[in-house]
Amino acid sequence: MKKIVFLIISCFLMFSCVQKAYKQTVIYTVEIPDSEGVTSVGVRGKDKPLNWDQDTELKKINDKGVYQVKVTYLTGYKFTEVKFTRNGEYELQNMPNRRIEFNNSGITQYKAVFNQPK
Repeated sequence: MKKIVFLIISCFLMFSCVQKAYKQTVIYTVEIPDSEGVTSVGVRGKDKPLNWDQDTELKKINDKGVYQVKVTYLTGYKFTEVKFTRNGEYELQNMPNRRIEFNNSGITQYKAVFNQPK
């Protein structure tokens, strides 16, 4: 009987500690003021599908050096952290990551200027 009670309590504790995950979509838009010589623009981050080792590529959306990508996370967190890259090089060297607070609607628009903290 003690084993059954222990098993029930263990299952309850295991399942009650799981944080519910939500879909969060972020539309990243970054302006590269001096876009001459730019071959690639990316974003890297701490939460999947992003990572710190490989760029998720942003596409150029106009002739003014503005790039954009849409990223969808499955997360229980209220924020994520990212940095943009230009030609594979990180912005904001020796500075904190950009912190993106997710909008309660599930869609967040994040606009930035490369290498300029908000």
